[in-house]
Amino acid sequence: MKTTEQFTWNPLHKFVWRVWQFILHIPEKVAKGFKALGGILLQFICSVRDAVVNFGRMFVDGDIWTKLSYLIMGIGCAAHKQIVKGLLYLGVQVGAVWYMISFGWQYLKHITTLGTATKYQVWDEAAQIYRYVQGDNSMLILLYSVMSIILLLVALGLYFSNIKASYKAELCIREGKKPSTIIEDCKALFDQKFHVTLLTVPTVSAFAFVILPIIFMVLIAFTNYDKNHQPPGNLFTWVGFENFANMIWNDPVKSKTFSSLTGWTFIWAFFATFTNYIFGMLLAIMINKQGIKLKKLWRTIFVTTIAVPQFVSLLLMSKLLGDQGSVNVLLQQIGWIDKPIQFLTNGTIAKVTVIIVNMWVGIPYTMLTTTGILMNIPKELYESARIDGAGPFKTFTRITLPYMLFVTTPYLITQFIGNFNNFNVIYLLTQGNPLSLDYYQAGQTDLLVTWLYKLTVNQQDYNFASTIGIMVFIVSAVFALISYNISPSAKREEEFQ
Repeated sequence: MKTTEQFTWNPLHKFVWRVWQFILHIPEKVAKGFKALGGILLQFICSVRDAVVNFGRMFVDGDIWTKLSYLIMGIGCAAHKQIVKGLLYLGVQVGAVWYMISFGWQYLKHITTLGTATKYQVWDEAAQIYRYVQGDNSMLILLYSVMSIILLLVALGLYFSNIKASYKAELCIREGKKPSTIIEDCKALFDQKFHVTLLTVPTVSAFAFVILPIIFMVLIAFTNYDKNHQPPGNLFTWVGFENFANMIWNDPVKSKTFSSLTGWTFIWAFFATFTNYIFGMLLAIMINKQGIKLKKLWRTIFVTTIAVPQFVSLLLMSKLLGDQGSVNVLLQQIGWIDKPIQFLTNGTIAKVTVIIVNMWVGIPYTMLTTTGILMNIPKELYESARIDGAGPFKTFTRITLPYMLFVTTPYLITQFIGNFNNFNVIYLLTQGNPLSLDYYQAGQTDLLVTWLYKLTVNQQDYNFASTIGIMVFIVSAVFALISYNISPSAKREEEFQ
């Protein structure tokens, strides 16, 4: 419940109050989180229990063919006059067994060690030369093991589907009905189950090209896969949470690099997001202000900057702002400076420079986004504010800014996370430089994502890069969820309609 004084607070007071209230309620929110997690876990356990009970019930109540379906997939469907469906299930079982015998098992059996035999030489008596014999390949063992486990889970799901289909067909026969034919099942895929037809290809593609690579890269964080352990010549193996421990406290250089770059990444994301947002909004307000002529011309001028590819603008700015770039040369020639300004080679100045350059490439986007929203703010609110004697600043802080924040909070969160992982601006302007001896393979303007890139491409520290990627995901996800849930957009979504 708001007090009378709270209605007269300015936005800064309101922001501080909301942060303080959030801090006070952290224990309560943590307790609710654990309670919700417990509820999800309990629901999962109950679902597993119900599935097991149902699995046993179908075995007890089913006839001999349904019981045989527990051993031979498809035999129950075929016996219950669903021959094509039964053959398809049988094909799945045969295919799964053949895959495991001929391919999958040779990798799965090494999953605990990721291989033990390295490449070695043997003497060829006939040719009188040494020949290399290929050993294990840790990367292929991990990749194909993950793929095999996913395929086994899919086969397991089809195994339960086979039993359920056999029992369902048996019930139809008991009730004097005819089980559905393969033609009827195909027609259902374009009618009642059309969603299954539409989602099958995207789901399979997501597993093949998104989920499988993600699982593989996450597991890399728990290995010692680096430049010294490159298969097949040198195998890598599991190291548990050693990489996380090194990143947080065990290794002083790595932990300092991680903490410093995390702090700079948050600073960069904050200023890169809110400078573009505020100045883009102010630019839109000035262009839309009554009395301003040639509004379309001004919008076109700023939109034209978007037509130039961002990487072209950033590469050009990196050349202009170099120590021997055009800006420094011009300032020296007109006598304003005696020596070049280190726009990109001094740590502090470079950080300020990348924020300012990011405003150049980012403000036009925000101007376009906010222009449409500003046009939808009811004019009556501004008229009432003028009658009450409110000036431009008061009108902005009491009407425009709250409305904009309410509507664009999801956009702001997206922009913040995007800037948190903004590779282009930093890498194309400074390449993360200037380098620092206090950091592990990183520069002072590196973000976590550019550091991750350097570790992967330049140093082949795949395990540590994967660890950083996991931490970036956790930080981004936690921030996005918390910030959105405490925002007015989530709490008062029915307002401003």
